[in-house]
Amino acid sequence: MGKASREKGKRGERQWALVCREHGYKCRRTSQYCGQSGEAADVVGLPGVHIEVKRVERLNILDAMLQAVRDAPSGVIPIVAHRRNNRPWLVTMRAEDWFALYRAWEVSRDG
Repeated sequence: MGKASREKGKRGERQWALVCREHGYKCRRTSQYCGQSGEAADVVGLPGVHIEVKRVERLNILDAMLQAVRDAPSGVIPIVAHRRNNRPWLVTMRAEDWFALYRAWEVSRDG
């Protein structure tokens, strides 16, 4: 990966952390280089969620999701937050995790 790609990745991570903060969550980019943080996630601050951020024009979403699943600790929901230039942020997750979240939302709504 070239320097320009790494810089774009860092910008994407900062942008995603800002989106999370705008929604009321205290998220920040991790310091991944040289193993300084010990965190495999790109952005932290959403307990129970492992966040992989991709800010690219052409994304292999399956590879990105496999990376998130591989890096997520047990019991943590892996997601990929991604966007292209001039497009909105999207979140990709496994269907099983989406249904678990949906069920929890249904229970809270009906409760």
